[in-house]
Amino acid sequence: MNPISIFKAAIAGTGSYVPEKILTNKDLESSLETTDEWITTRTGIKERRIAAENESASTMAAQAGRRALESADVNPDQVDMIIVCTSSPDVLFPSTACFVQKELEAFNSAAYDISAVCSGFVFGLSIAEQYLKAGRYEHILVIGSEVNSRIVDWSDRSTCILFGDGAGAVLLKRTEQKEPVGILSTHIYSDGSLSDLIAVPGGIGKTGINKQDVDDKKYFIKMSGNATFKVAVKRMSDVIREALEFNNISIEDVDHLIPHQANQRIVSAVAEKLNFPEEKIFMTIQKYGNTSAASIPIGIVDAKGKGKIQKGDVSVLGVVGAGLTWGSAVIKW
Repeated sequence: MNPISIFKAAIAGTGSYVPEKILTNKDLESSLETTDEWITTRTGIKERRIAAENESASTMAAQAGRRALESADVNPDQVDMIIVCTSSPDVLFPSTACFVQKELEAFNSAAYDISAVCSGFVFGLSIAEQYLKAGRYEHILVIGSEVNSRIVDWSDRSTCILFGDGAGAVLLKRTEQKEPVGILSTHIYSDGSLSDLIAVPGGIGKTGINKQDVDDKKYFIKMSGNATFKVAVKRMSDVIREALEFNNISIEDVDHLIPHQANQRIVSAVAEKLNFPEEKIFMTIQKYGNTSAASIPIGIVDAKGKGKIQKGDVSVLGVVGAGLTWGSAVIKW
């Protein structure tokens, strides 16, 4: 049963940013032993965006955050908290969120990063929801931003074809509306015993940056593709089903599923397990690839821009990421 609270967390504004540079599958044919058909068939990806030299997780996050504030007609000084969800931060410290705060001039806010990789945005929503439901804050900016192009090995066909760069943001607002609206629930989980499925294994705090790890390309994303596929389908299916049952919502009541854009085949397998109509699933992977923590908020912005999300609609978010981490959320607009 839902916990009783006089407050709810509603989405007041959304914004996204993707770099101008487009890297197509055809472009990759010149440097990898691959083809457009091979990539498209196995992933659903046709192209991805690549950050310019002067762009980073913080600059893209600031762009997305500013657009979210503008769409909500909220000034930066009204923001109480900035949560940046990223696994490709500008530097180890200070947090990328502090750079975003400086760029937005949102100096009345607390600002910090969380790292749950692809699941980061849903984890960030869950954190923000608790603060708002408790009545502690009024406006919280949750941003997913990634420069995956900086942490992939461009000679590794199994990983580099998957990832792209971008940022997406939502501004959450505390509301006292009695109607069930806004974030209806969030559900987040982790299983550290599966941490080796997807990782950047190079040491920093544990072993320090060392030449052997550099030579072995351990500072780039490594992934066990087949094993990841199997666990991703099960975890995402289970957590979406849990979210629906928690809110007493049937598949028929859902207007759209906005999943993490990791792989078209994963999403299709999840839809099959849930008997979820594919026409209700909003996909952006063909344009942007896997943008990790940014993929769901970018999807929300694209869906709104295409008129797919209307007032009163119910959206379900689902994600699996490194860690292993996974989560879901239900939003009524």
